[in-house]
Amino acid sequence: MFTGLIETIGTVAEYVEQDSSSTGGNGVSITITDCSPILEDVHLGDSISTNGVCLTVTDFDASKTHFKVGVAPETLRKTNMGSLSKGSKVNLERAVTSDVRLGGHVVQGHVDTVATVVGKKPDGNAITFTFELRDKEFINYIVHKGFIAIDGTSLTVTSVNDSKAQFSIMLISYSQEKVILAKKEIGDTVNIEVDLTGKLIEKQVELNLKSQINKEDSALNALIASIVEKKVKELIK
Repeated sequence: MFTGLIETIGTVAEYVEQDSSSTGGNGVSITITDCSPILEDVHLGDSISTNGVCLTVTDFDASKTHFKVGVAPETLRKTNMGSLSKGSKVNLERAVTSDVRLGGHVVQGHVDTVATVVGKKPDGNAITFTFELRDKEFINYIVHKGFIAIDGTSLTVTSVNDSKAQFSIMLISYSQEKVILAKKEIGDTVNIEVDLTGKLIEKQVELNLKSQINKEDSALNALIASIVEKKVKELIK
């Protein structure tokens, strides 16, 4: 679990599409450097959020200047990790510990989809970004003033356009120096993780409705029956 508060910006030192080494997993591997501050307590198997994607450390050097991760095919399908190359900048955050303040929001590091920057406009010393989702159905979980993780950064939604599957956020001046979003331009993509709370509520409502419908003497069926009976009587009259 993560907080969405980026600790440092790292640099991709190597991107290998087919890494057959023992630490590569016979798939895509990424080696990231310029990240010593978050490697002080690193261990093999640790989780590090990389542009919002929870990835497992498979290797690091003795002086702790870089680390390596493998990227699964499902991750490549759901995220923009496949567009990274040597020199790309990435947001990095270690998994939370028991003594970390939850200053952002609960971020799983399980990216739902990607979005494209369709608007970038200065607003005083801040920048307003507008994004359009690739997978439109996820707009259902994005609400005005709600949480959202963009490339792993915890941000607040400032507006939502459901019909266009678009939403906006405001990046304050302090954050512009701390995350990679400030460098994004129109047409660039970002990783999106919607707030888990909305998905959990939807699932519980769905299961509850199914249970009510399948139970003949449920409150829901009784309500439906009374409404139908009332309408029938009105039509007969």
